[in-house]
This record gives sequence, structure tokens and C-alpha cells, in this order.
Amino acid sequence: MVIGDGILTPAISVLSASGGIKVNNPKMENGMVVLVAVVILVGLFSMQHYGTDKVGWLFAPIVLLWFLLIGGIGIFNIWKYDSSVLRAFSPVHIYRYFRRQKRDGWSSLGGIMLSITGTEALFADLAHFPVSAIQLAFTVVVFPCLLLAYSGQAAYLMQNTDHVVDVFYRSIPESIYWPTFIIATLAAVVASQATISASFSLIKQAVALGCFPRVKVVHTSKNFLGQVYIPDMNWILMILCIAVTVGFKNQIQIGNAYGTAVVIVMLTTTLLMMLIMLLVWHCHWILALIFTILSLVVEGTYFSAVLLKVDQGGWVPLVIAGAFLGIMVVWHYGTVKRYEFEMHSKVSMAWVLGLGPSLGLVRVPGIGLVYTELASGVPRIFSHFITNLPAIHSAVVFVCVKYLPVYTVPEDERFLVKRIGPKSFHMFRCVARYGYKDLHRKDDDFEKKLFDNLFLFVRLESMMEGCSDSDEYSLYGQQTQQSRDFLLKDNLNTSTSVADLTISSVDSIVPVKSPLNATPTVSSGPESSQTEVDELEFLNSCREAGVVHILGNTIVRARRDSRFYKKIAIDYVYAFLRKICRENSAIFNVPHESLLNVGQIFYV
Repeated sequence: MVIGDGILTPAISVLSASGGIKVNNPKMENGMVVLVAVVILVGLFSMQHYGTDKVGWLFAPIVLLWFLLIGGIGIFNIWKYDSSVLRAFSPVHIYRYFRRQKRDGWSSLGGIMLSITGTEALFADLAHFPVSAIQLAFTVVVFPCLLLAYSGQAAYLMQNTDHVVDVFYRSIPESIYWPTFIIATLAAVVASQATISASFSLIKQAVALGCFPRVKVVHTSKNFLGQVYIPDMNWILMILCIAVTVGFKNQIQIGNAYGTAVVIVMLTTTLLMMLIMLLVWHCHWILALIFTILSLVVEGTYFSAVLLKVDQGGWVPLVIAGAFLGIMVVWHYGTVKRYEFEMHSKVSMAWVLGLGPSLGLVRVPGIGLVYTELASGVPRIFSHFITNLPAIHSAVVFVCVKYLPVYTVPEDERFLVKRIGPKSFHMFRCVARYGYKDLHRKDDDFEKKLFDNLFLFVRLESMMEGCSDSDEYSLYGQQTQQSRDFLLKDNLNTSTSVADLTISSVDSIVPVKSPLNATPTVSSGPESSQTEVDELEFLNSCREAGVVHILGNTIVRARRDSRFYKKIAIDYVYAFLRKICRENSAIFNVPHESLLNVGQIFYV
């Protein structure tokens, strides 16, 4: 529903702002309004890639000027037409209104709902603005100016009852009409920006939870984690928004759709808030119940009113929400089943050790980089590969890429290297960690950085004594001049090119599993140095022989006895979503000539 809100808010805001256009031919007026609205929408979505942080300096003065302007116009209309409208602040008039209008009064709540829309976006934008800024702006500027604006329009209608359709533009003094029209259009853009940003934030969270296909998420700010831009979704939202604007062509039906989306968002937020109060804040259940009941009384009343407008445009957000919910359910189901399959079917270390140094196959020259989502264990795709092919590379590196919720990961902390099995196996695991700012562009140096850290791991591992060959080690730490000097001094027998590769910022290794009563000590004896040189030379020769990037591709299919809707969801919808998702081969600029896809089919 929030995504639907992100589609409907720009449509109704821009269409309402464009409604102030005056042309000589009344028949052309509606078409001109729609055309201007479409042009504004295209411009709005085209500037999303700059991010809230970049365009915020322009939005702030526009919003401030807009609220001061409508507040001033409201004061002018109250003074000029009828100051008695201020008596409407008395709650007794609500009771008299419903007693007089009865069913029609209750039905009008669907339209009244539009006067409080936008508040649902306040907290969705918390990641874009500080909490104190939102609180201060709303209580000091927004709320008072809105009260004055609506009261001024009511005062104007007291003497101009036939202008109810376009009362806002009718109530503007003629001398400031066009400046107000321009500011209104710019303010509509700002209002639309808030819900579009909220949609991006929501999709980003859904992607992180595995509930949405892996779309490209671009973080546009270094200071605010939530300021994101999603190119694919941006253009989809633009197309849907233009379709709604052109399809309805009037504000009434779009308003009905907008009100339906907003009230359901508010209802859902209240129910989720109750869970937060009970499970996170640990409030007393009576307090949570009182909050929920009071909120649902108000929101349920509005909800019952908008139900009458479902066939008059209110079906649009229901269709949009249903479509996105279907995509999310199918993606989450397929992803969970696929990950469970990979976790439960990963190969045990005992099976790998039983194969021997040659892994029971011919070891051909070269290095194989096997990409996997598992940060531990040997993935099943590896056993599937060596079972069906008669050879494997002389050195194998399992590469796992992890994305962390931080701005950037320093280069000296990016790669974690471990050895798998005895040294004679020449098998390693490398976990590459990236922050959200690190992958805005393709990482052309990924392969070089990986081998730099792999060679450094071999150097540092040779300095450790008291640990068996099958232990796994991880690299971490900060660079020190002492470690750099020691590495240079201790490895004079290696080639200059290898020495250059191993100058890195990691200076220690810590055993993840170490024997009991065994204390690792640093040693630079001739035996360990010779072993290190031999393995470095071996890895260098393998690298020169060629590097192959092996990508595992687990294909999820529905069983033959599955129902037809499950076959459609898995075999077509999920398969299509997987096909359009970004792969690691695109992110790390893997050349096609050295890329090998290994697939296996998993039936659910």
C-alpha cells in the first residue's frame, strides 16, 4: 500500500497543482492539465537519482514559502469573507454535522480523509531527516498554516457556494494567482518526493529481508543510511503514475484511490505499532490495548467510509498492492527454499578430506574461483561440479560476497581469507565484504585485490607454528610499519612482483580452531620460509595458467505433481525474477571468456 501511495501521491498532487491552468477553450482545459501533469511527472522521476540529500537545499525554501503563502491567503480570506468559520474548532459542530447529514455525512468522510493525508509519510522519511526537524516543522509551521488555509477556504465558500469544485484556486487573490500557481506546482513535486523516497526505503528494507528481488540500490548520502535510489523501481513507478494520471483524468477517482491507500496504511501501522509496544518496548498490555482501540475508532470510521468508493477508483491501490504482494510472496518462498536446499546439502569436510589431495580427480593448471552464498562449509555446487567433470583446477578459492549496512568497508578489512583442508589441497575461502557505497561502480580490481590478500595470507600463515594443517585461519587487523618491514625482510627470496602484491594492511592471523594447549608463535625459520616460497610460486604459476570464475546457479522448479498455481509461481514468475536480478558477474566485471555457470535443479 505504501508503494501504491508512492504512485498515487504524485498523480493527485501534480494533477491538483496543474488544475490551476486557465485556457480560453474550456474543452481543451482538461487535456492541457493532464499534459502538463505528465511533463511534470517525467521531470520529477528523472531527477530522483540526485537523491534527497542533493535536492533538499531546494525543497526546504519551497516548502517554507508554500506554507507561509497558504497560511497568509487563509488569514486574508477569513478577514475578508467570514471570520465566524473559526467557531468550527468547537467539537460540538462535528456532532451537529453528522446528526444533520446522517448517511451523507458519514460518506463524506472519504473526502475529508484527503485533508490529513501526507502524515503517513512523516515517519517513512525518518531516515531522510532528523526526528527533531520533523517535529519542529510540523508543530510550528505545517499544522498552523494548514488550519488557516482550510479555514480561509471555508470562509470563501460561505459567500461562493458554487465554487466548491476548485475552491483553492478560486480563493487566491488575483494579484498573486500565478506566483501561487508556480509555488503550488513546486510544492506538489516536494510532496511527491516524500512518498517516492518512502517507497524506495521500503523496497530497500524488503530486499534486505529477502522479500523482494535483488534490484540495484544506490545510496545517495554518506550521512543518512536510508537515503536510497532504486533505478529500476523509479521508472516502474513513473510508468504506473503516468498511467493512473492519464487513465483517470480527474481528481475525484484518483482521490478515492489515494484515500483507500492511505487509510489502509494507517490501519496497518496501528496494528504493527501494537506489536512494537508489546514485543519491543515491553509496555503493559492494557496501555497497548487502549492505544490500539482509540486509534482504530478513528481510522476504522474513515476506513468504513472509503469502502463505498472502491468501485469509484478505490480498487487501484488494491490491485497495485496485490501485484507487489504476489511478487514478494513468490520471491520469498523461492529464495527461502533455495537457501534451505543449499544449507542442508552442503558438503561435509570429512567428505572433502576423504578425496585426498587430488580430490579424486585430475588437477589441471589454473585457479578456480567458486562463488557461493555460504560463508562456511563447502557448497553442494562444488561436489556437483567435480562429480560431473573429470578435472578441477590446481587451486580452488570459494568466494562469498557479503553486503554490510555501513557506508564503506576499508580496503584493509574487506577480505577475510581461510584455508580449507590441508595445504596440499590448495583450497581457500575468501569472504569479501562491501559497504553500500563501495559498489556504485563495477569493481574492476576485484580479482587483483583477492589475490593480493590470498598471497598475504600464505605469507602470514607460514609464520605460525603449533597449528595443524587442517586448521582454518582468518586475517584481520590494522597495518603497522613493523609488519610491513618484517614481511619485506623475511621474503627477500621471492620475486619482486610477488612482494608488491603482498604489501597489504593486514598484519596478524588468528586461528578460528586451534588444538588444545597449543600456542601459536611467530617463526621465520628456513623451513617455513621455504614452504611459503614454494606455495607462492605454485599459486603464481596457477594464476598465470588462467583464472576461471565458477558461478553456481541453483534452479528452483515445481514438482510435477504440484498444483497449477504453484507451477506458474515457481516455473515462470520466480524464474523470471531470478533472470532479471543482478548477478555477481555483472558487479565484479567478470569477463565472459573466463565465466563458467554450473547449474543444478532443485524441485520444491
